[in-house]
Amino acid sequence: MQLTENFWLSEFSCNDGQKVPEHLIPNVQFLAEQLQVIRDVIGEPIHINSAYRHEEYNSAIGGSIRSQHIVAKAADLRVGEGFSSGILYDVIIELIKDGSIYDGGVGLYSSFVHYDVRTSGRARW
Repeated sequence: MQLTENFWLSEFSCNDGQKVPEHLIPNVQFLAEQLQVIRDVIGEPIHINSAYRHEEYNSAIGGSIRSQHIVAKAADLRVGEGFSSGILYDVIIELIKDGSIYDGGVGLYSSFVHYDVRTSGRARW
């Protein structure tokens, strides 16, 4: 199922192959719409390292029990070579500041950026 011009529902499945449950698809749809804005601005494909995680998988990899991945509101992202996670993080922060995308959670890691559309308020790390 195509969610936006460049994102498909299958990209948001758990890394163990479990699909996003039907009742969480609206969360993925909203997340994909935000990611599409980012993709349009940077003009490069965005690769999703991890998105939806069912509770058992999330626990097995040491994820937080309050992880936004469990409710399909989060994605860990990277762009191709020459586009560091620091640059991607900065782009996301700027898009949030100018109101182009939702102000949720953003975390910077050495090889990826976490972005989520949590409703419990913004978070940065």
